[in-house]
Amino acid sequence: MPAVPSLEFRNAACLATPTGTAVRAGKKQGEILRIEGAAVRAENGRLTFVGTETEYAKTWGSRPAEVSVDATGMTLLPGLVDAHTHPVWAGDRGPEIGRRLAGESYASIAAAGGGIRATVAATRAASDEELRQLLRRRLARMRSCGTTTVEAKTGYGLTVSDELRALRLLASERGEILPRIVPTLLAAHEFPPESRDRPDEWVEAIASEILPQAAGMAKFCDVFCEEGVFTVAQSRRILTAARTAGMGIRIHADELTRYGGALLAAELSAASADHLLRIGDEEIAALSRSGTIAVLLPGTAWWMRARPAPARALIEAGVPVAVASDANPGTCFTESLASVAAHACLDSGLSVEETLTGMTLNAAASLGLAAETGSLETGKSADVLVLDAPDDRHLVYHWGVNLVAGVSLRGLWVPSPTT
Repeated sequence: MPAVPSLEFRNAACLATPTGTAVRAGKKQGEILRIEGAAVRAENGRLTFVGTETEYAKTWGSRPAEVSVDATGMTLLPGLVDAHTHPVWAGDRGPEIGRRLAGESYASIAAAGGGIRATVAATRAASDEELRQLLRRRLARMRSCGTTTVEAKTGYGLTVSDELRALRLLASERGEILPRIVPTLLAAHEFPPESRDRPDEWVEAIASEILPQAAGMAKFCDVFCEEGVFTVAQSRRILTAARTAGMGIRIHADELTRYGGALLAAELSAASADHLLRIGDEEIAALSRSGTIAVLLPGTAWWMRARPAPARALIEAGVPVAVASDANPGTCFTESLASVAAHACLDSGLSVEETLTGMTLNAAASLGLAAETGSLETGKSADVLVLDAPDDRHLVYHWGVNLVAGVSLRGLWVPSPTT
């Protein structure tokens, strides 16, 4: 790989970042570093200076970088880390929205061939090249909205070959000027339509066939542990097999009902428990003891008109909280993690600072990447977001528009098309 040119960001109005190489919980989640009049420098894709413009001029003024970005009036943030997305799919579920807004239930739509079944059918029918182009387009949109690292799940193939195909497509995008990809196997997203009456067969296919082949491609395995989908026992079987295969584990937990997914995540010390809309005091206490990171998806709760996850109770109990987009075709069709910030604050009750940490360092920690990315500190990967705003609070204050002027991905500067 050719050397990455040196890169500098000069004269920023503000720099805002959490600090450290580990997850932040409790009061520490709301502690971020803000520097007014900031500058940042990167060499060979690593951050070598983070501080004031005045100090930078003294230290590096005689050695201008090969690529210089004038950030006057703007804010420097860590590149966003989206710890829960579903980007590998084909088809269009747009026609369903009118039916849902008119009051038709998801179950009724699914029974008529819509819902996830429609996405599964379209994904299976798509060629590798069609899926690759759709994936690249979504990743590029994520980048343009400030995301530099993305956890990417499978889950819309639901056959052995289609789930492995999705992992291969995710692996093939590495090295592009696109967000860093952390692949997750989610074959346990739903039961294949043709075998819903034989659920244990699919559980065993995942554990015995898919996981051994996926071990070299997927960093994590995820399960949708929920009433009507995968039981706690089935989820434990899959996740135990995944751990044996060397993967980390994540769980879609207690989104629709209080079902036991969060308790299972705590029992297994999962890397993350995601959604958590229906948890109570028992689950919060268990997550606090286990160290599992709560990945909240406030955009999905808002879109589904559901009550949000108990973010304040999680923070107060010392559970580390991450915030993710849940980009998916059914309940949160957005590639913009930044757009979820307002929902994290106004719906879920997080502060701006807690949200920033949740979208950067804590999200990175849930992916095992807190030592590599998630904060602006010397030695870390040069994943930098330039926000066209005077400080980080504008992520929430100036909502509904894309304020991203550009991003650095591992030291490669990619300006937004309008800049």
